[in-house]
Amino acid sequence: MSLGIVYALVARGPIVLAEHSTTPTNFQQVTHAILSKIPPNDSKLTYVYDRYLFHYIQSNNIVYLCIADDKFGRRIPFAFLQDTIERFVAAFTEAEITTAQSMGLNSFARTLARQMDYFSRSPQDSIQNVRGEISQVKDVMVQNIERVLERNDRIEILIDKSNSLNNAAFAFRKRSTALKRKYWWRNQKLVALVVFAVVVFVYLLVASACGFPTLSKCRS
Repeated sequence: MSLGIVYALVARGPIVLAEHSTTPTNFQQVTHAILSKIPPNDSKLTYVYDRYLFHYIQSNNIVYLCIADDKFGRRIPFAFLQDTIERFVAAFTEAEITTAQSMGLNSFARTLARQMDYFSRSPQDSIQNVRGEISQVKDVMVQNIERVLERNDRIEILIDKSNSLNNAAFAFRKRSTALKRKYWWRNQKLVALVVFAVVVFVYLLVASACGFPTLSKCRS
């Protein structure tokens, strides 16, 4: 099952103006590493990274980028990016866009979140409702992200990915330990309850034969 669009941003050069992510990953680190590698001319491109595709459109020195899993294809993400361009330039003035500091227009993140959900859940309807002409995605180049990253960038990303895996493994072990402890205490309570029930049953059995409750018949 496709996850759809999981991350999106709008940037001016390497300066991220707004972004939204649906899942905790190291996408921010990867995208920030490649933003400075994008040439200044208007362009469209798809990068391949692991099992994800990074799609971007650069228009008037502004980069509109989104990430989707490879099963989601390219047509929907580029339709989403075209829609994002129109909404972004309608939401802010040219002066705001050209002078905003890092995350200075992150109020747009709400729009990104809403449209990411819309395009991911209703891909066919979303394409039909996109205004403007969308170029054929077959004309968009596809590159492996490894080609545009410097060696030290790749190492940092791999280290971060390794750390993320280690943290996930630690969290899993911690949850497993807590779960084992929880079930151990539950088993102990169950054993205690069974022992108590057996003691009560034996007492009632003896009491019925010896006289309840003083056991006087068995004493004489």
